[in-house]
Amino acid sequence: MEHLPVLWEKIEMIKPYKFENIYSDGKNLLTKGRPVSSEKTINEYRLWNPRRSKLCAMLLNKCKTMPIKKNSRVLYLGAASGTTSSYVSDIADNGVVYCVEFSPRVFRELIFMCEKRKNTIPILADANKPEKYRHIVENVDVIYQDIAQRNQTEIFKKNIGVFLKKNGYGIIMVKAGSIDTTAKIKDIYNHVINELKSFEIVEKIELKPYCKDHLAICVKGG
Repeated sequence: MEHLPVLWEKIEMIKPYKFENIYSDGKNLLTKGRPVSSEKTINEYRLWNPRRSKLCAMLLNKCKTMPIKKNSRVLYLGAASGTTSSYVSDIADNGVVYCVEFSPRVFRELIFMCEKRKNTIPILADANKPEKYRHIVENVDVIYQDIAQRNQTEIFKKNIGVFLKKNGYGIIMVKAGSIDTTAKIKDIYNHVINELKSFEIVEKIELKPYCKDHLAICVKGG
C-alpha cells in the first residue's frame, strides 16, 4: 500500500463520491462494509486499493460511467478469492452479486468471504460454459469480468448473451498479456474493441499506473 498516505484517520474527511455507495477522503476511494483482508478501515469504512482492484483503478482514472449501483444484480466472472467482489457487494448492498470462480483452491477463500455477506453467492464453475450455472443465475443488470484467458472476450460475449438484461452493462478488464505476448498492446486493445463492436462501447479506460497493460471497457447491451 505504498501509494496510500501514512496518516488516514480523520473520518470527517470522508465524503460521498460521485457514484452510489462509494466514498472518498479526497485521495482514496472507500466503501462501507466488513473487511476481508488487510485493508485499512476506519469505523465502517474500508480503504479500496487500486493496485489490488482493477475496478478501483478504473474509477480513479477519470471514469464517467459506473453501472454498479446499490440495487444492482451483478454477475462477477473471475471472482478469485473475493477481494474486489467484496467491494462490489458493499456497493450493491440492496442487490446481489453472483461470484463465479473456476479454481477450487481460491474458491475456498471466496466461500469464506461470501459467508459474511448475505448478498453474495459463490459459484464454482467455468465461465466458458455459462449454461452450467444458468439454473443459479438470473438475468442481471451488470456483468463484470476479470479473467486472464486468451479467449476472455469470447467468454464475456457468451455471458452477455445468456444473462444480461436489456440495456444492461458489461465491464471487461482486458489483460493484454493473456491474449498475446508478442503483439503490440494497442493492437490487442483495438482487436478486442473490434470484437465488441456489436455492443455500444460506453467508455475505455487504461488502468496505468495501477495495473500495467490493462484496459477497462464498459459496454451497453441492446
